[in-house]
Amino acid sequence: MDTALLNSILKKVEKPSRYTGGELNMREKPLVREDGFRLNRFALCFPDVYEIGMSHLGSRIIYNVLNERRDTYCERSYAPWFDMEKALRENSLPIYSLETKTPLGSFDIIGFSLLYEMCYTNILTMLELAGVPLRSRERGEECPLVIAGGPCVCNPEPVADIMDALVFGDGEEVMNEFMDVYTECRVKKLPKKELLRRLSHIKGVYVPAFYSAEYDEKGDFAKLSKTDPEAPDKIERRIVRDLDKAVYTGDLVVPYMSIVHDRVALEIFRGCTRGCRFCQAGFIYRPVREREMETVIKQTDESLSCTGYDEISLFSLSSGDYSHIHELVPVILDRYEKDRVSVSLPSLRIDSFLKDDLEKIQKVRKTGLTFAPEAGTQRLRDVINKGVTEEDLLRSVHDAFVSGWHGVKLYFMIGLPTETDEDVLGIAELARKVSREFYSMPKELRGKGLRCTVSASTFVPKPFTPFQWEPQISTQEVLRRQALLRNALKGVRGVEFSCHFSETSRLEAAFARGDRRLSEVLISAYENGARLDSWDEHFNKPAWEAAFEANGLTVEQFANRRIGIGAPLAWEHMDAVVSQKYLQLEHERAYEGTVTRDCRKGCNGCFGSRCSEFCGKGAGNE
Repeated sequence: MDTALLNSILKKVEKPSRYTGGELNMREKPLVREDGFRLNRFALCFPDVYEIGMSHLGSRIIYNVLNERRDTYCERSYAPWFDMEKALRENSLPIYSLETKTPLGSFDIIGFSLLYEMCYTNILTMLELAGVPLRSRERGEECPLVIAGGPCVCNPEPVADIMDALVFGDGEEVMNEFMDVYTECRVKKLPKKELLRRLSHIKGVYVPAFYSAEYDEKGDFAKLSKTDPEAPDKIERRIVRDLDKAVYTGDLVVPYMSIVHDRVALEIFRGCTRGCRFCQAGFIYRPVREREMETVIKQTDESLSCTGYDEISLFSLSSGDYSHIHELVPVILDRYEKDRVSVSLPSLRIDSFLKDDLEKIQKVRKTGLTFAPEAGTQRLRDVINKGVTEEDLLRSVHDAFVSGWHGVKLYFMIGLPTETDEDVLGIAELARKVSREFYSMPKELRGKGLRCTVSASTFVPKPFTPFQWEPQISTQEVLRRQALLRNALKGVRGVEFSCHFSETSRLEAAFARGDRRLSEVLISAYENGARLDSWDEHFNKPAWEAAFEANGLTVEQFANRRIGIGAPLAWEHMDAVVSQKYLQLEHERAYEGTVTRDCRKGCNGCFGSRCSEFCGKGAGNE
């Protein structure tokens, strides 16, 4: 790497600290051990800009897991912004790691975190800037192994022709097994095909090259056939059974610039027992596994002492459901009262009883409060199995207002299955009641004016949910319902409305439920200029339209198609452990408006015959 040239570039680009490295707690290792062994070089890549990638807890955990190994050095790289990409190309410089400024093409393994479908083109940007062929079949023995993990691996087919291997499920344990096999094969100098074959024998590792997709006469996905007899029939999601003993982040790398979540994030538990029917995370992270309160406090001590942060985020899918939440919050606040360390609860259920906790939190610093009713009417909340009522929401916001908050965010979705205009207008009515709740309070209690943000995203059907068979509503219908809601919210005191850009939601749905043909669409869109698609202002609609047309496909056939129950699914070779039979049952219950109980109140049988194995309960309803 030409350091002088790189430094001259960094003086000219926006936010150069995205690309400098050298942060506090950045891992540094000798590349060769005392015994002469050259360490495996692993480039942990996040396909979005630095301030987003550095906020991702999963990447921080894997960074620590890999660097705890004596045989591996894991370094970081993030997608460049437009100005940095242009500068690298104009100066013939490769994308590089932050730790040692090593070109990514020189690493043994390039590993991507797949969190969001709209970041897929950023993967191609990083590969091309590294000089690595975009298609796995074009990579020779000398090329790095390109792998990926994360929730999007639930349906890996849209990137199947790009990735050499994918890791399905919790990474804390499987990555060590992966690196054990990789190291053995590297030492024995085995060819890549044999390496991939051995990697495919690890539970949770998928090697797309060992499978071939077939399609029916209508152009729909028909089946996936094995091309290697040793490849597994199903790729079973890896689950860390004892989260309390799992490796965590270690000493957090502290950025020089502000990042999206610039605080200590402590994962207090993983999974969810609620069963919201639209929520992929609620199904793919089952069963619930909690960290002991003592472990969380110990990690709090370690994280604060090595970073200097003054805010702790108690992170999970639903922080208020942690069994020790009412003990943990005051303990942390009391423990760090003199340092004025604040606590945020980023994911609150609106039926969580947290009044006392909120009052304690606001004595230090008011952090954001977000509630997610998801739907505007009780009928639709029952359809999606939200399990909360209007009274729950109004009680929660009342408690927040009494405790000194005047700013809350309310999250909803537009386009949920069975939604009507009445349901859409119900969102506005609910916001109106929140406003009334605030302004009906005595002024000396409520303080400043209300800041209530109503956010309405577009429903995206996701694999391994009861709504995986449902179509997304059309763009025109999304825009109509957004306009209906916007007009209904006009004049509601203290309420602001924001909605998600529907064009990106269409593509998200297409790639969430798409098949292997979308790999070529993705590459075509990238070659047409698609970059950083998750940034609405930079979304290149013509690039995507041309890419689908060039490959004889449409967004609608993936995003807007109702898939028949029992029809082939592009992701059916992936085993998320929650059974398809249970998902079908939940789909039926949705249309009946039947609520399924929280599984802490009794097993519902989501794992089928494997319930006793994964959650220690009986087979429930199956």
